[in-house]
Amino acid sequence: MSDDQAAPFWAPSISRVAGPVYLAIADALQADIRAGRLAIGARLPPQRALAEALGIDFTTVTRAYAEARKRGLVEGRVGQGTYVSQGRAAPPRQKSIPSGLVDMSMNLPPRFDDEALTERMWQGISGLEFSDGLDLLLRYQQPGGAVRDRAAGAEWLSGRLPGIGPERILVCPGAQGAILAITRMLTAPGDTVCAEALTYPGFLSVAAHLRLNVAAIETDDKGLIPETFEEFCLSRRPKALYCNPTINNPTTITLPLSRRKAILDIAARYDVAVIEDDAYGALPIQPVAPLAALAPERVYHIAGLAKCLSPALRIAYLALPDLRAATRLAGVIRATAAMASPLSAAIASRWIEDGTAEAVLAAIRQETKARQAIAAELLPAANLLVDPEGFHAWLRLPSEWSRGEFTARLRSAGIGVVASDAFALGPAPEAVRLGLGVAEDRDHLRQSLGIVADLLAETPAASAIVI
Repeated sequence: MSDDQAAPFWAPSISRVAGPVYLAIADALQADIRAGRLAIGARLPPQRALAEALGIDFTTVTRAYAEARKRGLVEGRVGQGTYVSQGRAAPPRQKSIPSGLVDMSMNLPPRFDDEALTERMWQGISGLEFSDGLDLLLRYQQPGGAVRDRAAGAEWLSGRLPGIGPERILVCPGAQGAILAITRMLTAPGDTVCAEALTYPGFLSVAAHLRLNVAAIETDDKGLIPETFEEFCLSRRPKALYCNPTINNPTTITLPLSRRKAILDIAARYDVAVIEDDAYGALPIQPVAPLAALAPERVYHIAGLAKCLSPALRIAYLALPDLRAATRLAGVIRATAAMASPLSAAIASRWIEDGTAEAVLAAIRQETKARQAIAAELLPAANLLVDPEGFHAWLRLPSEWSRGEFTARLRSAGIGVVASDAFALGPAPEAVRLGLGVAEDRDHLRQSLGIVADLLAETPAASAIVI
């Protein structure tokens, strides 16, 4: 049967179905393919037409087709419809039984359970074949990104950085690539830069490779302390301040507006460049104004997509003070990475342009809210520091526990967390970071956090593992 020839109208019998209707449709489709009643390459009915024929909701058919695609039964072709796949049908994905074994040392956005949205993401990727063609795969691009991709970045950031244009945007190979490019441009070996006393290990790694001195700026329960920053500027004259002011990694603290303005005023008086790592800035529905919105002439703003859209893309948008800075940084990107992946950048642009990115962000926010509720239910509030719109938690340990002993006990139970040493520029507090998004689903998270809570309630002696 040719690809453009429709099969006789296919409609399964679902009158005596027990369980979700969308799964019954996918099961019937799989059975008919295996029995030869539906040939490879056969075109399936349009979703709306099948919904009307079966007398069910359109969204139910959408979920059914998405489930069939997950199983490898069908493939969507942009502008043409849905067809029985040329490949071998894969078995449906089986969820593992929750065991409490979750590596919460990674800080990933939580998986959402929305088959229709997942299908929409994959359709956007497959659509690039028709819109961009072979050039997307066989051509280099400018080190700062193609014009379309920079425009998409400006659109994505426009809500947080009003007035930002594509001429001030560069597309970088992930936030880590952006941190490397900016820090390399602003500093020379032996220079001093400063950061929060508990800061992102990726920045510390870059600073070490560039042979920089990194000094800690004291923080409190509101974040960076402006007075401490000014004292440091007077005594050490740093070249740059690196900070993560919104849902800080690891502490989850968001720097209030008054402190943001004070820090930027100090940076201007002492001519200190500011590197704003806004990894989590897209998560709050009503965010505090980014540093780059308050002082665009001084701030290098990094907006990675790993935490708010997809870690697999490895794309970050870099908002720069002016065209001169953009030109210089494009040269650094060329020297260090040549360019961001054009394929990844094109996927991000497609998702932003057609609204998929906003839908994914909404789904991540919704799942994050549910996971934060589980953490609040199971872990003691006195020890827990969280932002309700973030998906990591900072757990301060009771006095009888050391961070080393606590992480070792959890590791023996198959649970990974990150001790404070990884983030500390000075003496490390007795605390660990938990990634709430890495668990496959809420049941796995509940099991894992239950084990964490049980261990917190014990003394080290009560849970000793040495025999």
